[in-house]
Amino acid sequence: MGTCRNHPDRESGYRCMKYGYYLCEECLCCNDLYMFCKARSSCIIYFLTSKKGKELDEITEAGN
Repeated sequence: MGTCRNHPDRESGYRCMKYGYYLCEECLCCNDLYMFCKARSSCIIYFLTSKKGKELDEITEAGN
């Protein structure tokens, strides 16, 4: 566990494997979503970020 790079008062278990920093749930996003990352296949941040994006797309499409 570490502290969020944007909120040092918050502990987090979400660590960017590429850059080595931690992010809290509020800040959770992949910073290199469309760039190569050798850790992507096992990256929890990428997985959670892409899952959120798909859910938001589905909600948007359902509203139209």
